[in-house]
Amino acid sequence: MSTTSQRFFISYAGVDRPWAEWVGWHLESAGHRAILDVWDWRTGDNFVERMDEALKQADAVVALFSKSYFDAERWTREEWTAAVARRERVIPLALEPLATTDTPHLLAPRLHKNLHGLDETAALAALREAINGGTRPTSPPLFPGSTPTAQPAEAGGSTKPRLPGSTGRPDVWNVRRRNPDFSGREAVIVQLRESLLSGQQAVVQALHGMGGIGKSQIALEYAHRFSGQYDLVWWIDAEQSDQIPVHYTELADRLGIAKPDAGSDPNARAVLHHLHTRQRWLIVLDNAEDPDQIAPWLPEGPGHVLITSRNHDWRGIAHQTALDVFTRSDSLAYLGAQIPGTTIAQADTLAQDLGDLPLALAQAAGVIGSGMTIDRYRQLLIGNTARILQEGDAPGYPAPLAATVRIATTRLDDNHPDATALFRLGAFLGPDPIPIAWLESARPHLSTIPGDPDDLMWPHASLQHLGRYGLARIDHETFQIHRLTQAVLRDQTDSAQTGMVRDDVTTILRTIDPGDPESPDSWPAWASLTSHLTAEHVLVADRPELRPTLQKAAVFLIRSGQPRTAVDLLTSLRETWTAELGPDDPKVLTCTQYLGHATSDLGDFRNARPIIEDTLTRRRRTLGDDDPDTLQSANDLAAVLNELGDHAEARRMHEDTLTRRRRTLGDDHPRTLQGAANLGAALNELDEHAEAHRMLKDTLTRCRRTLGDDHPHTLQTVNNLAMALNGLGKYTEARRMQEDVLTRRRRTLGDDHPSTLQGAVNLGSFLNELGKPAEAHRMLKDTLTRCRRTLGDDHPHTLQSAINLATTLNALGHHAEAHRMQEDTLTRGRRTLGDDHPDTLLFANSLAVTLNQLGKHPEALRLQEDTLTRRRRAFGDDHRHTLQAAHSFAITLHELRTYPEAVELLEDVRARQRRTLGDNHQDTMRTTRSLARTLTAMGKRYAAQKLLAGKKPKRRLGRKRR
Repeated sequence: MSTTSQRFFISYAGVDRPWAEWVGWHLESAGHRAILDVWDWRTGDNFVERMDEALKQADAVVALFSKSYFDAERWTREEWTAAVARRERVIPLALEPLATTDTPHLLAPRLHKNLHGLDETAALAALREAINGGTRPTSPPLFPGSTPTAQPAEAGGSTKPRLPGSTGRPDVWNVRRRNPDFSGREAVIVQLRESLLSGQQAVVQALHGMGGIGKSQIALEYAHRFSGQYDLVWWIDAEQSDQIPVHYTELADRLGIAKPDAGSDPNARAVLHHLHTRQRWLIVLDNAEDPDQIAPWLPEGPGHVLITSRNHDWRGIAHQTALDVFTRSDSLAYLGAQIPGTTIAQADTLAQDLGDLPLALAQAAGVIGSGMTIDRYRQLLIGNTARILQEGDAPGYPAPLAATVRIATTRLDDNHPDATALFRLGAFLGPDPIPIAWLESARPHLSTIPGDPDDLMWPHASLQHLGRYGLARIDHETFQIHRLTQAVLRDQTDSAQTGMVRDDVTTILRTIDPGDPESPDSWPAWASLTSHLTAEHVLVADRPELRPTLQKAAVFLIRSGQPRTAVDLLTSLRETWTAELGPDDPKVLTCTQYLGHATSDLGDFRNARPIIEDTLTRRRRTLGDDDPDTLQSANDLAAVLNELGDHAEARRMHEDTLTRRRRTLGDDHPRTLQGAANLGAALNELDEHAEAHRMLKDTLTRCRRTLGDDHPHTLQTVNNLAMALNGLGKYTEARRMQEDVLTRRRRTLGDDHPSTLQGAVNLGSFLNELGKPAEAHRMLKDTLTRCRRTLGDDHPHTLQSAINLATTLNALGHHAEAHRMQEDTLTRGRRTLGDDHPDTLLFANSLAVTLNQLGKHPEALRLQEDTLTRRRRAFGDDHRHTLQAAHSFAITLHELRTYPEAVELLEDVRARQRRTLGDNHQDTMRTTRSLARTLTAMGKRYAAQKLLAGKKPKRRLGRKRR
């Protein structure tokens, strides 16, 4: 290459490491310095800092282009964008054919060299030309019609890397045909390659996992993908360990070192001795089961050993990699390729039903591809699991999933019947991890587990057998059985056994007490339990002994922000319990109360209202008006009325409920404090911020004293108090308080909890009010993404977040984008909340403001006139929202040059604002400025100057949101 030594930083995706090392080797052989992370950086180094240092030191960046290189989540993006930003030389080398759409537009114009499809000599020439630049020929070029003769590649046996991607196989090779349908698992293959390259002597790597998870398929893909990096690759079926010497004898014969009369063991020893001194070999021991029997046959020397096994325990023998099911993205990619025309939604539901298990996905693709709809397959999967999982061709797998489970279970039962009993018990629990402590606590009461109930080693010995047979994933605290394995085993269990196992499942679930379901500290334990209580096949609704646990689980789901799961659970419980106990039973009414609450939390206020009203009516009749449960239903109804926009009635009900709670429960009872905070929220909606402030300030003091600073009730009270401060124009104080609430909610509830998202929406609105649109934009953009993902596009929190973000976009001058977002939000608000809901009217007013900014004044006028009429009818003439709508209407009249009408309306709005808000409120001052502007446009400059005399206008942006 060039005679001038240069430094090159090699930027590549992890899966392309062989190419990176090949390029680096040849750069350094030519006298250059290659900076390569796997050569130069140590474990524990700060990747970003090392990358920055390398880019500063490098004379150029060699970028190895592949589809993986441009994956959004890879650090390669930071590497090439930093190089482009610094105007450094970037040398692109393409490792595979790339479409124009594969390459980011910043890199698309750059010329690149193709290394793919070349033999090593041609690839090396292409690398030299890329580094040194092209040269003019010194002799006539060859006639283009002639066929070039490829030069032979360098002989193997040296320690330099071989050309990645070369099509030639090693001289010694017995691996079966590559699976053309293999997809996904890139991260696993990269990790596997890096692990095998981690040592100088023989590195032994064990891939372990349940049957059907694709262990052999990964090993097969690895062998083919990296075949060019080995001179010998030998595949051994190691399930019968006593046959391993026989397979080594076959290898000895291929190597020419076999002694025909010596027998298999001496020949196998001869192979091991040969490998001890030979370089670049790979031995695959597929489906090995017993580490002790495999260990004597592991070769040593400068090569690699890859083991696949169901057994999870290879400690002291091999580096271990536990394989899990496909990631959902891998499942979607596989199904999309195998079942053309499948939508993402269809593939997602099918992958969910199949638990992302590779074998099950392959079988499903085979059945569906041969003439069955996805919907029909899913129906059969639910009703005839074992039968449908016996069908479907799955190339590369030895047997269908149902047969795989049946064979493994039979072997387990023959040798360890106690482990089979535990396996069957686990199949009737949920598919999520099962805490081992549950089994230990319930053991004396379990009827289906044989042996001594006081056995101190149970269930640990049984779990070890499950792990060895690959029937469960096991760690020191939990074990987990795949959902399809569970389903097959349940189908293979007779009705008498099923009844006994279900009794034991009930025993286990009712002995668990995670603690207070309202306390975030107990939520991890409740999450574990609830995942089993809500599993589709765990039938719990008809078990009376589980009713208290199920009610607490519903509370946990509501408080932890999982209303959809809560609604599904409570709907089932309500139906079953009503049939057994009657509609007025206290347990049924509590269940119905929670159902109304969860439905409201979904943002479905219209359907929540009749559920809550029915519960309140029944409780008043059976318990009386002052019973705590009756008052809770009254509180819930008032809260829903407030969400539906009936703020006056919500206030009346909250005041009555609060009075009764103070009298019967006391001023500091948590439910009393909850009622006071809710009344404060209703007062805020009615624009009575001063009264709300007085009440909420007192309530907050009591909450902090009795519940603590981080209790959800305390944080909701602070949130409501911040809204009152914002309504009073104390924006800085409101912001400080809301920031504290948001920090605490993120810490205690999590970033995606509905209450956390509500706080973020409010804080974004406050930032708008303070004229900080850039900060507001960052917060609201992130919040809207989270709202859409966790709550859905039509949830009130999502709509509030969207309209606040649109306000911010307007302030930043992005009127067209704001207009699109506001139109969509208004359409959703009208459909889900109704035309007259306060939020819908707010969305309409926000859209009209943007229409004005886009110069669409007639369209804005029509929308504003309708909004003003509806707000006057809903709120009255003096409500802040009504006056804001009237102000916006007057602005449009001004833009249309109907100045007299604009002045008349602005004078009326200003008078009402001065009376209700005061002269120094931002709304009053904004209206004063608007009136002066219109008077000036009419030629009444003196009147305008007089109006503004002594005023220091404060420009504020945005609006209040609850």
